[in-house]
Amino acid sequence: MDPEAKLRELGHTLPAVGKPLFSYVPYRRVGEIAYISGQVPRLADGSLIIGQVGDALGLEEARAAAVLCGLHLLAVAREAAGSLEKVEFLKVFGMVNAVPGYGEQPRVIDACSDLLQAVLGERGRHARSAVGMGSLPSDVPVEIEAVIHILP
Repeated sequence: MDPEAKLRELGHTLPAVGKPLFSYVPYRRVGEIAYISGQVPRLADGSLIIGQVGDALGLEEARAAAVLCGLHLLAVAREAAGSLEKVEFLKVFGMVNAVPGYGEQPRVIDACSDLLQAVLGERGRHARSAVGMGSLPSDVPVEIEAVIHILP
């Protein structure tokens, strides 16, 4: 099944690639590699999911935010490659805005990782880091960046 059909089967649509909130570009391509800027949980109306995990947000709410970040990663990857058929995720770096002592960062970022693998199959499997942060820009709970390989 092609990735776009898989997204529909999972009940998702890709968001439009949003205008960066600060001074950066959504991705930077060098040959067959593209570096995707950190994606945050931006809703269709442009607003953001906000709050610190372990305080304002629980694990499942944080995982939902990570899925939204994953959808934004896929949208930017499609723009960079021209098609999701040509995208292979190499590395994902997930940051979780969490209260001190919170240790479930990997479970939060798993939601994004699982989405990428469900949509792209083996091309969605990636190396990964999942770390806790004392804060993130605009008080978002999750920010995720990625490195992709663009297939010929």
